[in-house]
Amino acid sequence: MSRTVKILVVDDIEQNIVALEALVARPDLELLRAYSGAEALELLLDNDVALALVDVQMPGMDGFELAEFMRGSPRTRHVPIIFLTATDRNTHRTFRGYEAGAVDFLYKPFDPHILRSKIEVFVQLQHQKLQLAEQLDTMTQLLRTNEMFVAVLGHDLRNPLSAIVNTAEVLLQVSAEPRVKTAAARIRNSGGRMSRMVDQLLDIARVRSGRLELSPERIDLTVLCEHIVEEFELPEGERRVELAYTGDTFGEWDADRLSQVVSNLVGNALQHGTADEGISVKVDGTDADSVKIAIRNAGTIPAEVQANIFQPFNFTKFRRDGGKGLGLGLYIAKELVRSHHGEMSVCSDTTGHTVFTIHLPRHFVHGPVDEPAQAEKQWVF
Repeated sequence: MSRTVKILVVDDIEQNIVALEALVARPDLELLRAYSGAEALELLLDNDVALALVDVQMPGMDGFELAEFMRGSPRTRHVPIIFLTATDRNTHRTFRGYEAGAVDFLYKPFDPHILRSKIEVFVQLQHQKLQLAEQLDTMTQLLRTNEMFVAVLGHDLRNPLSAIVNTAEVLLQVSAEPRVKTAAARIRNSGGRMSRMVDQLLDIARVRSGRLELSPERIDLTVLCEHIVEEFELPEGERRVELAYTGDTFGEWDADRLSQVVSNLVGNALQHGTADEGISVKVDGTDADSVKIAIRNAGTIPAEVQANIFQPFNFTKFRRDGGKGLGLGLYIAKELVRSHHGEMSVCSDTTGHTVFTIHLPRHFVHGPVDEPAQAEKQWVF
């Protein structure tokens, strides 16, 4: 839809304004008339203008003084000014005009094609400004919707979900009927999966809104990984994941968030890797400035899957979980690593193995994280 752009014309002579109106008349332009500097300032208080065409020679407040007033006000200091004058060319006057904040200085009689071209530039800039303002308003509305969604997930959904899971646990304990116990187990398992999905959606909402908070403390990554590995041990005591470490593995990180990352990667390795050999987790602290974690399993990831493996809502036909998840695990894991100013990558080649590698700065870095590549941001939540 076409938007009307306003241009302010300031001149004490009526015929000059009429001539300018005839020169630049077009449907998407509205010319605001001012016959003095004072009238121009009044119009600027009530209108957002793309350009001011100002005559230099005016009684009372001349064009230079008007420009100085405009530059002194936060509302009008960024309005482009083109001075128009019928006086002889004078280097001193031209310099004074630019010093007052003009973007151009034209002497009458001027070429109408040149003036139209100059006006067109500022009209297009104004159209872009209005478009950006609309986009900003849309993004603001999306963020508000996102915050409302987080509030619903954090309270309105999790409370009844907890009641469902707890009721299923009670049924498993008090009922001796096999059919009841089977149904209760299904409810508990489904509720647990739903709870994990809610947690993932909460995390992704926090990441996209920039509200993900970290609590860094001095921890040992080897100990953290050891606890995760123990959680995946079978009841019979069979060890499915081998842990090895070297060097100094201490640093400043958020233990809960990194536990979430490592748990996700180890769980994926156990679920999607082949049974040819076990899973290995290696923590390398030999570098003075960073610590590396490498999680390795047998099996390969197709190249076409690797290309988008860290994208959100990544559903592929190669998934072995039957599509029961949201496809957010690896995306959230990478974002959590990024929030520590670290990096996460995957390598899966002809050797028959897949390795996810995490590089973490040893000391926590405060401040904003670099924006991800544009390809990682082309989605709306």
